Amino acid sequence: MKRVLFTVALCVAASTSFAQKKAVGEAQSIAKSNNADFGEARTLIKGALENPETKDDAKTWYVAGFIEDQQFNAERTKQILGQQPNEPVMYEALYGILPYFQKAYELDQQPNEKGKVKPRFTKDIKSILSANHIYLFNGGAYYFDQKDYKKAYDFFNQYVEISELPMFAGTQTAEKDSTFMTVQFYAAVAATQLGDSKIAIAALDRAKNTEYRQSDIYQYLCYEYGEVLRDSVNLEKTLEEGLVKFPEDPYYLMSLINIYIYSNRNEKALEYLNIAIQKNPDDATLYNAIGRVYETGFKDYDNAEKYLKLALEKDPNLTDALSSLGRLYYNQAVNKQSEANMINDSKKYQEELNVAKELFKKALPYFKKAHEAEPDKKDNLIGLRGIYYNLNMGPELEAIEAEMNQQ
Repeated sequence: MKRVLFTVALCVAASTSFAQKKAVGEAQSIAKSNNADFGEARTLIKGALENPETKDDAKTWYVAGFIEDQQFNAERTKQILGQQPNEPVMYEALYGILPYFQKAYELDQQPNEKGKVKPRFTKDIKSILSANHIYLFNGGAYYFDQKDYKKAYDFFNQYVEISELPMFAGTQTAEKDSTFMTVQFYAAVAATQLGDSKIAIAALDRAKNTEYRQSDIYQYLCYEYGEVLRDSVNLEKTLEEGLVKFPEDPYYLMSLINIYIYSNRNEKALEYLNIAIQKNPDDATLYNAIGRVYETGFKDYDNAEKYLKLALEKDPNLTDALSSLGRLYYNQAVNKQSEANMINDSKKYQEELNVAKELFKKALPYFKKAHEAEPDKKDNLIGLRGIYYNLNMGPELEAIEAEMNQQ
């Protein structure tokens, strides 16, 4: 009796295995047919992908990818004939091919019971992936235009992934040509829109080694490190790399100068500012920046005055330089006034007080001009109020205080 039951069990197992293999063949036939029911084909293949009897068969995975390819081709044919394809359906099918084919390829490379590798599907897999390669670019562009940056990134990234598959080594599909570089660039750009700096930086690091819009990639990296992660170490490192690669692009030099200024590395700031002036000797903002470094970093007011005046020679309406020079005289006046208040000798006290007043008078025209250009800037208003107060300019003081009260 036990022997009969064991035989029946073997028959049932064989029947189940046959049924699943038959389902794989049916799914492929349905996908090939005119007016194919791709939903039915997917349902059949899904069962085979999950069944222990067929899930490790290269054909099962090949047919799963084949179904996606057939639906993609059905929609693409409409496009070729001038009809409107269902683009989401077309591109989703396209994107679904690779995962199935990768598994099919892996299983197809396994040795048989005699230890020999006799691939059955590898040639078709390579042919289909190669033929469809460029359409992944189109799919990425479609979703990029839709502002669906996650899908755009996935499509662009799959294009790059296929190019780098070992099966395509030495073929045209693997070439790092202009299309590849363009796709890699847009994959990185899409990645920056995902809100995940880890993904964005990985995509940008990959893209920065190709020539297509390389400076843009470096600037995206700087944004991720600087504005998103607040990673000053990697920001500075990336800017330094960018400066070496793109010495004529002012973005890197000026960004490094700002970092050196705000981190009080004043010698380094002056070094790079002088490099910048050699490149752009008529840029008033550079002289203004040097003046600010001498003023705040070194407390060297003579050099600060010299460079701020040079800035205004280059651009008499540079409001930042106007305010900076006004502040330079104003602060010196306040210091002189404080020193005067410590003097007991009335004659010397008056002399020092007069020096302070002259400095307030020197500051006045610069603050006035800066205020005319930027009437809402509080620093200029505060400077004018202090000057009017210290020079006993009552009507002007009342007017400026009224103006401040209105803001």
